[in-house]
Amino acid sequence: MCYDIRASLETQLKRALRRGDQEAAREIREKLLPFTDLPLFHASGFSHPRLLIYTDESPEYPSVATWGLIPHWVKDSAQQKQIWNRTLNARGETIFEKPAFRLAAKGNRCLLFVDGFYEHHHHQGSTYPHYIHRRDGEPLILAGLYSDWADPETGEVITSFSIVTTEGNPMMARIHNNPKLAGPRMPLILPDELADKWLEPCQDAADRQALEELIRSYPEEELAAYTVGKLRGKSYPGNVPEITTEVAYPELDT
Repeated sequence: MCYDIRASLETQLKRALRRGDQEAAREIREKLLPFTDLPLFHASGFSHPRLLIYTDESPEYPSVATWGLIPHWVKDSAQQKQIWNRTLNARGETIFEKPAFRLAAKGNRCLLFVDGFYEHHHHQGSTYPHYIHRRDGEPLILAGLYSDWADPETGEVITSFSIVTTEGNPMMARIHNNPKLAGPRMPLILPDELADKWLEPCQDAADRQALEELIRSYPEEELAAYTVGKLRGKSYPGNVPEITTEVAYPELDT
């Protein structure tokens, strides 16, 4: 699963700046940043933060989107609030079949650049959050689905997204061990050289197969993980830079 992430503005701008367009960066900072919740040192999907995504329609210039996909068929804000906690993630193996995701899977795919994500490890009745990131310090490029939904009551158009997930690699199997969930799972992290393929058109069975071939676990040797402080409860410090400071739990070594 992927319900907790870290996303700095610099990381979110990585794709927009890959050709060194400083003017684009300035424009994004001035016109888009005020409408996001960045920087997010820790954000839970259940708070529905606003981030930047790169879509198949605008692959180089990002859009502001809310985490929690709102399908086009949602009738009103009441139904929207009922569903978007259930669409934070989209299981990669079924995105072309599930009613909430199949339209987006065919024609509304996006990329999300994050510093890392958090996952909880269960041990003797307690949970221990881990922070997972690329070993080389580069951003994680997550595959996503997005939707533009018009609220019939206000006319407001909301762009929203879901993070695609896949089977967890061996490292995630050690961390993501919630006995109540089928797993392990992890976000669909795309290698740099394959990210553009996620945004390519899906017009026939061959295109769909090419997309499905991208849905695989990210190599564990390219990731690193360590334990951090609590992300829930009274001791949670909030959205502060120190949230990713390593914290040792001696009981995990026993």
